[in-house]
Amino acid sequence: MPIIKSAKKAARQAEKRTEHNVEIKKAIKAALKAFKNKPTQENLAKAQSEYDKAVKKDLMKKNTAARRKAKLHKIAKAAGLKLDKKVAKTATKTPAKTATKKVATKKTQSKAKPTAK
Repeated sequence: MPIIKSAKKAARQAEKRTEHNVEIKKAIKAALKAFKNKPTQENLAKAQSEYDKAVKKDLMKKNTAARRKAKLHKIAKAAGLKLDKKVAKTATKTPAKTATKKVATKKTQSKAKPTAK
């Protein structure tokens, strides 16, 4: 049992985070179960979306989610589900860390200085 005030707070935070993470994991399991029972476009998109949310919240690594989504596609293909490119494309996007690019602007070229003779 924590005695120090900051340790007590850390314990409370850990408890809240654990509850939140368990909810996300349950949502993933439910979506996966729904997809395996009835493989449809909507269920596939929902399951992939849940994996993407888990990655976004650092609950799962990006490659783990990609591997599991690939497994979903195998199941869909085996079930004879024809993948709609529009649905599959939007559902399979993983959140990428975007970096802001600084655009180099060209300074207007100044007139050449006359050379000394």
